Amino acid sequence: MNRWQGDQLLQQWYAELISNHPERSSYSNIIEQQTQLRNILPQLIGTFATQDDHSITLLETVDCGTYIRKRIECSASPYSYFAAYVLIPKQITAPAPAVIAVHGHGYGSREIVGLLPDGKPDLNTPGIHQHYAIQLVNRGLITIAPDVIGFGERRLAEDMANHADIANSCDSLSSRMLLMGKTLAGFRVHEMLKVIDIVSDMPEVNSERIGIMGFSGGALIAYLTAALDQRIRATVLTGFPNTYQNSILHIHHCICNYIPGQALYADLPQWIGLIAPRPLFVEAGRHDRIFPIQGVQKAIAQLQQIYQQHDAEQQFASDIFEGAHEISGRYAYDWIQKKLAILD
Repeated sequence: MNRWQGDQLLQQWYAELISNHPERSSYSNIIEQQTQLRNILPQLIGTFATQDDHSITLLETVDCGTYIRKRIECSASPYSYFAAYVLIPKQITAPAPAVIAVHGHGYGSREIVGLLPDGKPDLNTPGIHQHYAIQLVNRGLITIAPDVIGFGERRLAEDMANHADIANSCDSLSSRMLLMGKTLAGFRVHEMLKVIDIVSDMPEVNSERIGIMGFSGGALIAYLTAALDQRIRATVLTGFPNTYQNSILHIHHCICNYIPGQALYADLPQWIGLIAPRPLFVEAGRHDRIFPIQGVQKAIAQLQQIYQQHDAEQQFASDIFEGAHEISGRYAYDWIQKKLAILD
């Protein structure tokens, strides 16, 4: 290794950082550790002005056979609006459980509700997102799929006009937000917390039975949202749980994954572990190249330990399937349906 290149410097910094993490056994109990991390987290991701108005605008209603698909517009912060699809099963007894479905990198919420980028039905074989919002609504779950800022119709105007070949605006948004002391992940979570408010107000929804499922970058948003808001009663994370060293510090990733200072306090499994003791399901493809299986296995082992410390082993489950960076759902869909159905 060439000592001019900085590799050894980064390795040494990370080794020192890890050595400074408090030993989990040194805490009197898991609650103390998680309280400390939960208090730090909002400072790391940033805070944003809130739109107190929970009103929504109905944009369209489509009969999809077994469910109704609505599209709504809402706002979480002044000067920023976003759309979300709401899928409502026809055969439900209201109030019913609901799941917030958070898409990853791609062309937005249309990718998970069975639509093409132009809004026409996607009749092709589903891609890595597997039209998973439809899988959830077909299990009797009201499903809300918000458009995450930076993707699809929520790319920056300059990117849409001048950089049609760029799939997202994550780099543009992140770099400018960082300059202003904010993070893109934080704003995405800010909007997702507003989605919880909106979902809770829906007459069809049982506000005590709200879950969240996220894939890839959507799982980053999902875990942070669940960690910060106890109203999320069950969580599915797919194509994301790992360790920092095995994933975003080892392989090139989108800048939106990086939250300044987060690794100073804990590794990724400990941050995800803030969801405990509430139900958590982790899913990963054995051949995922950007969130490699070695890191997944380490994360699962650490999360199992966290749930054991909570005496909640039965609330954590995982599945490693024969696939790549994609959703499987072979157990996850039914798991979240059952968890939201049996909550006390």
